[in-house]
Amino acid sequence: MDMISVCIVEDNNDIRQALEQIIMMAEGYQFRGSFISAESAIAGIPKLKPNVVLMDINLGGMSGIDCVRELKPKHPDILFMMCTVYEEDEKIFEALAAGANGYILKKTAPGKLLESIRELAEGGAPMSSQIARKVVMAFQEKNAASGLLDNLSNREHEILELLAKGMLYKEISTRLGIAQETVRKHVYHIYEKLHVNNRVEAVNKYFGR
Repeated sequence: MDMISVCIVEDNNDIRQALEQIIMMAEGYQFRGSFISAESAIAGIPKLKPNVVLMDINLGGMSGIDCVRELKPKHPDILFMMCTVYEEDEKIFEALAAGANGYILKKTAPGKLLESIRELAEGGAPMSSQIARKVVMAFQEKNAASGLLDNLSNREHEILELLAKGMLYKEISTRLGIAQETVRKHVYHIYEKLHVNNRVEAVNKYFGR
């Protein structure tokens, strides 16, 4: 079994020490070092060259997501696993977009954490089941939203695009050379087809959120 070297970036002393203990006591894993800030990690991780970095998101200064965004392009071989309390969709997608290779929650049991690190090192993309479920749901919603957009007529698409740019009914009617009442009717049909109740929800569907 290949030895997997691990670094930890975590500003909470208790959590950091607990993670260090888990790695040090496990067979097949080597603890390379830990950092309490993104800034110190950016300076130190390239020298230590670990296989895997366990990265907290909410650090004192620069965030863990920004740390990954900074390190990953320069060190594509290093695998970053977000290890966090956050289950919010935005944080998950921001981390994955920044280059994170896996995403697990801090409440993950030690055995499962070690399994996830090995899975990552062997080419997988481990995620806590709650996180994976959110990712799947978000893609399903995105696909459903894009399917609904296909139901709109060209004129409705045009109006939705202008709504997304923040234009008022009056400005849209001037831009398209149609009556405000006609704009209002089109917007009503857009809401109906997209199954939304207001402009914000319609615009979110337009942007696939």
